[in-house]
Amino acid sequence: MRRVRMRIIATLMVLVAAGVGAWQLLPDQGDKGRTITVGTTDAVTSLDPAGAYDAGSWALFSNVFQTLLTFEAGGTAPVPDAAEHCEFAGGGLRTYRCTLRDDVRFPSGRLMTARDVKFSFDRVRKINAKVGPASLFDTLGSVEASGRTVTFRLSSPDATFPFKVATGAGSLVDRNVYPANALRSGDTVDGTGPYTLKSYTPGSKAVLAPNSRYQGPAKVPAHSTVLRYYKTSAALQSAWEKKAVDVAARQLPPELLSKLSTSDPQQRLIEVDSAETRNLVLNVRKGRPLHDRRVRQALAAVIDRDELVESVYQGTVDSLFSLVPRGITGHTTSFFDTYPKRDVARARELLREAGVSTPLRFEYAYSRGAASKAEAAEIKRQLESTKLFSVTTKYYDWAEFQTRYTGGKLDAFAVGWLPDFPDPDTFTAQLVRTGSGMHNGYSSKRVDDLIVSSQQYEDRSRTLKDLRLLQEEVARDVPLIPLWQRKEYVLSTEDITGGQYLSDGTGVFRLWSLDWI
Repeated sequence: MRRVRMRIIATLMVLVAAGVGAWQLLPDQGDKGRTITVGTTDAVTSLDPAGAYDAGSWALFSNVFQTLLTFEAGGTAPVPDAAEHCEFAGGGLRTYRCTLRDDVRFPSGRLMTARDVKFSFDRVRKINAKVGPASLFDTLGSVEASGRTVTFRLSSPDATFPFKVATGAGSLVDRNVYPANALRSGDTVDGTGPYTLKSYTPGSKAVLAPNSRYQGPAKVPAHSTVLRYYKTSAALQSAWEKKAVDVAARQLPPELLSKLSTSDPQQRLIEVDSAETRNLVLNVRKGRPLHDRRVRQALAAVIDRDELVESVYQGTVDSLFSLVPRGITGHTTSFFDTYPKRDVARARELLREAGVSTPLRFEYAYSRGAASKAEAAEIKRQLESTKLFSVTTKYYDWAEFQTRYTGGKLDAFAVGWLPDFPDPDTFTAQLVRTGSGMHNGYSSKRVDDLIVSSQQYEDRSRTLKDLRLLQEEVARDVPLIPLWQRKEYVLSTEDITGGQYLSDGTGVFRLWSLDWI
């Protein structure tokens, strides 16, 4: 996922004044070392890498843990992090080998070894937490460790495996501290990233300090950073307006974003093209109201994305008509091709063929999001205006929302998908493969076979046919309905630099890139 080209719009502050000496343009050394406070609405599910597969948790993991590989800002291929070197061995893309750096130390002072790497990957799969990232390693057969060398044996050819190693799922932990068969409890972290976690208050803040032991490609930060967590976008906006945060990174209300100007000298606004998507996921299990494919096709036939984008998001997101978003290899318009316009008559006929009584009743669940409540109301309005559906919308707090959707208890739910890495596999394997992280009961041998086929090509442009066929199949089966693709916004005070590197679609959240001017 993510051959994304970044479009960066940043305010340029130019000092033009007669007699201004060069010394006045130098950074104020008094700011160096001053804490930077970053606000976000993303929630942290767990401090243990084996127990979280969400944007908020992985944003924190990017800064306090290392992975064997990582992504440089704007990069599309993984580069060494805790590893000195990684490569596929032999032919067939079934053996992947990494050599560790010889200077990575845990907080205890102990050197990281290949045994720690094997332990980290094995425990993710062994614990297999319901909201954890084990599904990312579906092609991983076994891990071998010897000295500084770790060897991954894959069950099938997987050119995307290096990308997966570079995600939060590949965070490396101390085998002497983390339990092998259970998630670690408490509010502490023992990682080797550029920051250490000094303190953590669930739902409130994480206090990060520079890690003097850090050895890796990122720069060692010159300052501490506080991540503050806000339950709503309105709360984040209020914190920004009260100057309680220096950077607002995810997610400000659309109403505010649509009014911001890049020419305002009091702030820096950065807009980055993103591959983050939002989908309406449909529970296809037998006995659920949306089990019949024709019912799901009827839903897809009457949702008006453009109206949703304009009325709720005020143009701060773009309509999406495919599983793989724009900017990523394999993007198509499969849902537009299959459902080219809002067609109530077609939806009515599909429901008649399915033999269901109308209005068909189901629950639409949602949780956090910049405008998730308004989005739910607009989709309810669109569906009920057809007289074919009766929709009950319900908000769940993030923890309960995760419990319910992973337990298959929701009829339909809206969820954002922040790509794990810059490759289409993160949208296909993780969203529609049998046993995917959406937990909606969808299974298609045809889709599964196309996913496996697409994973065998190191040259990702060779996946185009498989990805086209796969997305056509998804548009027919409708296990989910793509809604929109986000633009990434970072808002900071005028004396903060580095915001353009903070989040760029590679799945890495670079707090160390921020600094005072």
